Amino acid sequence: MTTRVLFVGGLGRSGTTLIERVLGELPGVCALGEIVHLWQRDLRDDERCGCGERFSGCDFWQRVGVAAFGGWHRVDVHRILALRDLVERTRHIPRLAGPRRPALDFTALVTEYADYYGRIYAAAAEVSGARVVIDSSKHSALAHCLRWSDAVDLRVLHVVRDARGVAYSWTKTVARPETDGAEEMTRYAPTRSALLWNAHNAAFGLLRRRGIAVRRVRYEEFLARPRNSVQRIAAFMGLDPSVMDLGFVSDDAVELSQGHSAAGNPMRFTVGRIELRRDDAWRRQLPPRQRALVGAVCAPLLRAYGYPLSSTAEIVGAHR
Repeated sequence: MTTRVLFVGGLGRSGTTLIERVLGELPGVCALGEIVHLWQRDLRDDERCGCGERFSGCDFWQRVGVAAFGGWHRVDVHRILALRDLVERTRHIPRLAGPRRPALDFTALVTEYADYYGRIYAAAAEVSGARVVIDSSKHSALAHCLRWSDAVDLRVLHVVRDARGVAYSWTKTVARPETDGAEEMTRYAPTRSALLWNAHNAAFGLLRRRGIAVRRVRYEEFLARPRNSVQRIAAFMGLDPSVMDLGFVSDDAVELSQGHSAAGNPMRFTVGRIELRRDDAWRRQLPPRQRALVGAVCAPLLRAYGYPLSSTAEIVGAHR
């Protein structure tokens, strides 16, 4: 039996957390946050769940641990982190995208690694009663690893945002509330984030060519037409949006309830009404030379995704 999983992928600071939170409000859907970080941040370091409780004190995650492994104490975190370092790396994507070769050790390692995720997805679906679980881990290499699991019915939502907006966001200092202010989120220089933007987005295109169901959504388009976007993504997940109550989302805002995101952007702790509006501060705050550099490095994919190369032009037209 397989578990239907919507993997929300893309480079960080592209709006993936907000989109996951909105989709998590749909009936029959359980949003789990960034499971890729669960092993270290939650299971090992006992950081805070989206509900505000420490991971060890969250009833939802404790029940998931029992259903998946007979209890979290039975999970070898060091083994999982070692597997991650061995197989879940961007440099391994060409290998992960190839055919399975059962006789090879690499195949066994990837299959073992993906199995840990499959067990969490199945347990979360069982505990929540959801038909679909969402993992917003974002990492393209993890999505390629999950392709190897026979227990996962994988569907990928590829979220893209203008590379210049992403680059500006990565320069900002953002505290991590789950560490009680002790740590900040990673920061990247615009050149570094531009290279990462190219690599991760191209990797999701490769996943589609390997037969995985992939749907692309531009973050700016989601904010402009949130209700329509939610309906389209719900259908992509195999749900029927015509019978759903979408009263929690309007043309310019969304009402979010408390969730159990294992890890992710600080907005996973936000509850209540959230206004949906584009953040175009990068057009004013990112220095012109850096805007031009990021635009040049990312030009082929920006054009392919329907973004204007001029930073003063508006996005026109829709792109699948």
